[in-house]
Amino acid sequence: MSENGNAYSERYTLNLGPQHPSTHGVLRIVADFDGETCISADPVIGYLHRGMEKLLESRTYPQGLPYTDRLDYLAGVNNNLPLALAVEKLLGVEIPERASLLRMLTCEIMRLASYMVGIGIYIMDLGAVSGVFYPFQQREYALEVMSALCGARMTQGYIRFGGVQADWNDEAEAALDVLYKELPPFIEMYHKLIDENEIFLRRTKGVGVITAERAKSYALTGPNLRASGVDYDLRRDAPYCLYDRFTIKVPVQQAGDCHARYAQRMLEVEEILKLIKAIHAALKETEPGKIMGAVPKMLRPPAGEAYAQTENPKGIMGCLVASDGKGVNPLRVHFRRPSFDNIAIFSELMPGHKVADLIAIIASFDIVLGEIDG
Repeated sequence: MSENGNAYSERYTLNLGPQHPSTHGVLRIVADFDGETCISADPVIGYLHRGMEKLLESRTYPQGLPYTDRLDYLAGVNNNLPLALAVEKLLGVEIPERASLLRMLTCEIMRLASYMVGIGIYIMDLGAVSGVFYPFQQREYALEVMSALCGARMTQGYIRFGGVQADWNDEAEAALDVLYKELPPFIEMYHKLIDENEIFLRRTKGVGVITAERAKSYALTGPNLRASGVDYDLRRDAPYCLYDRFTIKVPVQQAGDCHARYAQRMLEVEEILKLIKAIHAALKETEPGKIMGAVPKMLRPPAGEAYAQTENPKGIMGCLVASDGKGVNPLRVHFRRPSFDNIAIFSELMPGHKVADLIAIIASFDIVLGEIDG
């Protein structure tokens, strides 16, 4: 205490990251603290910048497509899709029904895999290391399906302009059966393990609260938006591929805090599994082999621009492609990256919280730096 009886004010600046496991990659938060309380926070990005958009502009359309796997590398195939849809709009290509169903099926499988990483790492960042191993096992089952289908586990490069790389096969069918068997018991077990854990509740309840109005004003999307009470999902509200054929239930939380963002993803996992089963059943009713539309060998879209957006695991991923009608590579490519937009709220959200709370907030957003830096 000072001589006049007032508590000392100890102000200092602390770097969280960019070399810190709890920042989910090379994210840097420059935070000012008064004692243990954060008074300002400034996210600093760009340490992983690879110039993804310019890379695609300097390569042919087919050469550029595999690069999109490296944006959100935890759900590679999901990032193929918006680029493919945008280019296909320019080309005026019709996609076979089976190819669209395979795109949707693989995107939902990798959505599940991505959620498993987000949930597991979230729990680990809060100190419960054992909590990361169970969801990662479920992720393995999802990756085994992709490996059986296209020969790759993470950066699959599965989607092609006009369709997909390979048709469904018996090995992928067997791997998916394992996922069907193992996921429901995991969901039940994980709810028992985490939901009523007193430490987890104390670390997440009432921490990092985002109102619905504030979430919309910062253009949050995906589970982080729905956890704040905003009922919006592109697959249902602005459907692409063949999502309008399926009933998509969208869970919504109201609290908008770190705990709600965990609960939101756990509830969505159950709906993802239902959707995977529905798409899988529809796939079985289509004729095998029809997985590519009529696409010219040399892609040279007519002059113009097209925009496509999809509901990715992290939120809305958009892709704008412009063509001059002459070159075999895009004139311009630009991505709307969900994690990039989602972290913009950190500067407003973090002040007023303790040091440990900042880690909980970052973890609850389930960001990926490959997509943020682009």
